Amino acid sequence: MEKTLILLKPDAFQRGLVGRIITRLEEKGLQLVGAKMLLMTEAMINEHYAHITQIPSFPDIKKFMSSGPIMAMCWQGLDVIETVRKLCGQTKAREAMPGTIRGDFGMSIQANLIHASDSPESARIEINRFFTADEIFSYMQNNLTVIYAADEREAF
Repeated sequence: MEKTLILLKPDAFQRGLVGRIITRLEEKGLQLVGAKMLLMTEAMINEHYAHITQIPSFPDIKKFMSSGPIMAMCWQGLDVIETVRKLCGQTKAREAMPGTIRGDFGMSIQANLIHASDSPESARIEINRFFTADEIFSYMQNNLTVIYAADEREAF
């Protein structure tokens, strides 16, 4: 079963949108298998955003991501990475389509509420960055028969 990492950023907490965002993911039929609230350290931010440390706005990103708590979550489902990326919408939130999390709730490219892994490889790395193996849970959802077709449920 495919897994992905999602981070709810400090603006999701400041704006009181954590529950609404989680609800969107649950209503889609995705399964939450790990969650924790934390403050990102400078080392965590440098590691997680290593691919953009050279851009001029990186100091602002560091300040923003350390400005308050985040929620790290691991979600699973069929094609969960692609599904979550579509639910999130474009990174530049004011250009994201209505109906997406960023399109409905965001205006900024930096304060865009949510981070989601962009590939299976980055999902594996990012999940391992925020979670130990014993913090990811395996349990059967009772509603799988109404979320997936019989042949799709074989993946569970």
